Amino acid sequence: MERVGDGIREGMECAIYREQTGECEQLDCREEDDGCRVTLDRLAVLKPDEFAWIRLDEPGQGELERLGEYLKLHPLAIEDAVTAHQRPKQERYGDVLAVALKTLWFVERTADVETGEVMIFLGPSFALTVRHGTLDPTVEAARRLADAPELARLGPASVLHAVTDVIVDAYAQAASQVRADLTELERCVFSPARDDLTEQIYSLKREVVEFRDAVQPLVPVLHDLTRPADAWPPQLVPYFRDVTDHLTRTDTEVRALDDLLGSALDAHLAKVSTWQNDDMRRISAWAAILAIPTMVAGIYGMNFADMPELNWRYGYPCALAVMALGAGLLYRAFRRNGWL
Repeated sequence: MERVGDGIREGMECAIYREQTGECEQLDCREEDDGCRVTLDRLAVLKPDEFAWIRLDEPGQGELERLGEYLKLHPLAIEDAVTAHQRPKQERYGDVLAVALKTLWFVERTADVETGEVMIFLGPSFALTVRHGTLDPTVEAARRLADAPELARLGPASVLHAVTDVIVDAYAQAASQVRADLTELERCVFSPARDDLTEQIYSLKREVVEFRDAVQPLVPVLHDLTRPADAWPPQLVPYFRDVTDHLTRTDTEVRALDDLLGSALDAHLAKVSTWQNDDMRRISAWAAILAIPTMVAGIYGMNFADMPELNWRYGYPCALAVMALGAGLLYRAFRRNGWL
């Protein structure tokens, strides 16, 4: 996206919500030359019963610093939002609450779990979301707020609830898709086919670890949001509890998936070891069977001067018969014991 005006991205989006009615006024932030200036001018004249939701996609340092100066954001919070390599957390800088969350989605074609990041800033009269990655939960969050104006009446914290709700729903969907892949892997592990699935299992386990790193640190963060606070109306607490409950269930499922993948990997390695043992037993059995003809032929190949069987008419057929009988008896014994 190109820069315009004061250096804020052309892709910046801003909506003004009226707390009394829940109505939303969408500002045109992409208008050439004066679009961003119009937005900032509108933010400067917010009424007491209004709050702004500003959405940015992967802004640069200078861009976010310019907006952060206007919104009075802490420099460390701006740095976290730009670098986008934060664990899920919440921090308070004066009257601004900063919450970092990981976005996550499952790519069926490659069975990969892709992650991104959303940083949410809540102030007395604004909510700022900074997104990194392909998945954009703010679009669905904005739709949900539009469908539930009673939530928008509760102020900027309603944006935090809407965004976290969308992200946690995406976690649950990704967990369901990972479980489906795991079920298919388990079927292959315990099937009679001799396919080496070690790389596939390990790859999926690595994706689940990335999944777990996004979900587990967020659990205590959302638990903190369920406690009554002066930062938002108490009516929002049950909504945060509902999101926390969904996240806790997903966290439990991700832990179970991680354990099951570890068990599947152990079972597959044990199966591979069994294959190797079976192969070694077969090789050993055939080596023993071939040892009898080799021994008899070796004896007759020593070329001693006094070997009565050399002048015996039936010596050669008898030697072959001894070889065949010995090999046949060993073959039968090995077959009976499951070695062949």
